Amino acid sequence: MKNLIQQAIYNLIILWFSPLLIPFLLTTEKEIITADIKRWSEVLGLPQDNLWMQLLVLAYKTPEFRNLYYYRLFKGNLNGRIAMYLLKVLYPECTSLFLDSSCCIGAGLFIQHGFSTIIMADIGEQCWINQQVTIGYKDKSGRPKIGNNVRITAGAKVLGNIQIGDNVTIGANAVVVKDVPSDCVVVGIPATIIKRNGIKVAEKL
Repeated sequence: MKNLIQQAIYNLIILWFSPLLIPFLLTTEKEIITADIKRWSEVLGLPQDNLWMQLLVLAYKTPEFRNLYYYRLFKGNLNGRIAMYLLKVLYPECTSLFLDSSCCIGAGLFIQHGFSTIIMADIGEQCWINQQVTIGYKDKSGRPKIGNNVRITAGAKVLGNIQIGDNVTIGANAVVVKDVPSDCVVVGIPATIIKRNGIKVAEKL
């Protein structure tokens, strides 16, 4: 009986979030939102339900996903954007996560936790950003450009008009203010390369 009650409550909660399907149906950004849903569902190990159910579960369980979802809708057509603005009143964003609307972000960005995180950069596909990360301007010269399959872990700072290559991992609390080549792991303050192409090294940026 307890399990039946819990399931009924869960179903009611999912039903409550069902209006968030409306902007998805209206937007021109369906393809990239679909890629995001698949990535988040895979990382979080969600059941392989239909796409709409996965969207609703993510919207319910992960406020960070809502931020990304609203960002995608903002980039789309007017109808989807209007629906998004109306629904944000009922389904608020994660307030500790700032995702700047001027960013250009590729498909499949995963944001883990999202607490006290600022994202103000152009980002490639299949990236991963942890909590307490700051990515953005150091001065008026510009902001970071981040490649594909980049992971930026907890507390890291990526600042200024710099280029982060593909397949890069930025370690926890690292401070990166210079370009990082592809296929590297960087750590420390200031960040240095400790692994390149899978081989341990000790190189300055």
